[in-house]
Amino acid sequence: MKALTKHLAALTIGLCALNTAAHAEELDVMTSGGFTAAFQRLSPKYAQDSGDSIQTILGPSMGKAAKAIPNRLARGENADVVIMVGYALDELIKQGVVDPASRVELADSRIGMVVRQGAPKPRIDSEEAFRKSLLDAGSIAYSDSASGVYISGKLFKKLGLEQQVGSKAKMIERIPVASVVASGQYEVGFQQVAELLPVPGVTFVGKIPESLQSVTRYAAGVPRHAKHPEKAKELLSYLSSAAAQPIVQSTGLDSVPR
Repeated sequence: MKALTKHLAALTIGLCALNTAAHAEELDVMTSGGFTAAFQRLSPKYAQDSGDSIQTILGPSMGKAAKAIPNRLARGENADVVIMVGYALDELIKQGVVDPASRVELADSRIGMVVRQGAPKPRIDSEEAFRKSLLDAGSIAYSDSASGVYISGKLFKKLGLEQQVGSKAKMIERIPVASVVASGQYEVGFQQVAELLPVPGVTFVGKIPESLQSVTRYAAGVPRHAKHPEKAKELLSYLSSAAAQPIVQSTGLDSVPR
């Protein structure tokens, strides 16, 4: 009897495993830089628990680069999930590319500053100190995504520094800003904190003053032509869950107020 019970239990486990395997899918997830570190930590656990496999495709939320998420989708590349800057996702929803009912908000990202490892850390704990650090910097790098658009289009103007820093500030395309600071090409660099922290060879100075911040909301959705829309929604539910927040916060992002 015990042998029969063990056999039936083993058979049940085997059937469950087969059922999971039969329903497992490969999900294509396009994610932009700010949420990438969090996603790379969260996705293995989801894959293990769900049985699905995940292919991660990197690209900026906007811009002319061929790898930008809107351009990938326009070429017909498949994505079951897109994770990107919220207003860029809203534009895809407006265009009819992404299902509006699938939209979920994932995290807030603030702008931070780095210097080359070993270099003195400038003070940026007040508007006055931050303004001085910009004036003192020999060269300034910023990103080609949401944070860089804000810095070049609004922040320098708000501080009255367009003329003083314009000639020494450069938008860095396609690669992490911290990488050109680490190599010594630029003295200071600005990008969203979650994109600065993973890069070796730099020292994180801190977030820019809150009064000068531009908070970027990351959101996600399911394209209308996704191959596995229901599985995609399950993944989004996990990424936005309370259980995922400690990992989200560990990468330099802030949880969305609920």
